[in-house]
Amino acid sequence: APGGMSGSGSEEPQSGQAAEDQQQEAEQDWAAAKAFYDNVVTQRARPPKPQNAITVAVSSRALFNLVEEQKIYEEQGLEKYVEYQQNNENVILKPGPAFHFVKALEHVNARLLELYPDDEERFDIVLMTNNHAQVGVRLINSINHYGLTIERFCMTGGESPVGYLTAYLTNLYLSADSDKVQEAIEAGIASATMFTANKDVVYSDTQLRVAFDGDAVIFSDESEQIFKEQGLDRFFEHEQLNENKPLAQGPLKGFLEDLGKLQKKFYAKNERLNCPIRTYLVTARSAASSGARVLKTLRSWGLEIDEALFLAGAPKGPVLVKIRPHIFFDDQMYHIEGAQQLGTTAAHVPYGIAQKYSKTT
Repeated sequence: APGGMSGSGSEEPQSGQAAEDQQQEAEQDWAAAKAFYDNVVTQRARPPKPQNAITVAVSSRALFNLVEEQKIYEEQGLEKYVEYQQNNENVILKPGPAFHFVKALEHVNARLLELYPDDEERFDIVLMTNNHAQVGVRLINSINHYGLTIERFCMTGGESPVGYLTAYLTNLYLSADSDKVQEAIEAGIASATMFTANKDVVYSDTQLRVAFDGDAVIFSDESEQIFKEQGLDRFFEHEQLNENKPLAQGPLKGFLEDLGKLQKKFYAKNERLNCPIRTYLVTARSAASSGARVLKTLRSWGLEIDEALFLAGAPKGPVLVKIRPHIFFDDQMYHIEGAQQLGTTAAHVPYGIAQKYSKTT
């Protein structure tokens, strides 16, 4: 499923004819857009067709640092905010928490285009913002300043972006607004709230590094429920009894799968040692007591993860400092905060039982 959680979309089922008409209309729109691009002489790669792309939607506050602007919006209201943005539209915005992740996605795209110039299976970054269109000029100026390839903009003017995320076949949505992220997760779209690292670190500019927690991120929260409600011993017992029964999928499984598909494209060209994507599982589980089920689940899905770190309850921050991921996904705020303090850009996935125990978002 495009959102990474198959079968959990909350849309009304459409009649066959209506869906067919919509599909035909989308194809016509695409054909018209393609004809336009074909007549424009440009060095830029055309945006891929949404059905073929891995679409990553980022909000303006995830992509850029808009802390001061947000304060104006909250304290002085929308009109003053829009006026400020227009008056400063030639002042380039500073990078936000998702900026380095987006740059790394674009590096992967550049490598894919070298190896597969006619293939459209690559990342397509969409700016998905509830800003009003008047703010667009400053965002465009900043995107062009940094040389980012973001061709698709969706400026919803205060409306919820969730309907647009579905229409854009979004594979991952990153926002600084936890309410919108929660709404997207409930609509079956892989999504996370971005948090800025408290220290500046140097990120790899040749390899996209993505770190995932396990339970309630790649996997469902079924095991975490037992841990929270019945304690650690019962959890270990349950995991060993169910070692050969794969865990159900969690909200980020689809995105891990997307990364795996792209990795295989590099492996097919003998680029395994020079692959620009590396994935990490960073879990509080202990390897001996509850690790086998996790590894067997990944194997049953046909997924390889490059590095698996079982921390047996030790803090995740120090390990993440060594990895330096562009993004680290976790469902528990205390892991997010620990990662942040040591300089990791962390993304909170509001999914599963841990949310009942932590309302700090």
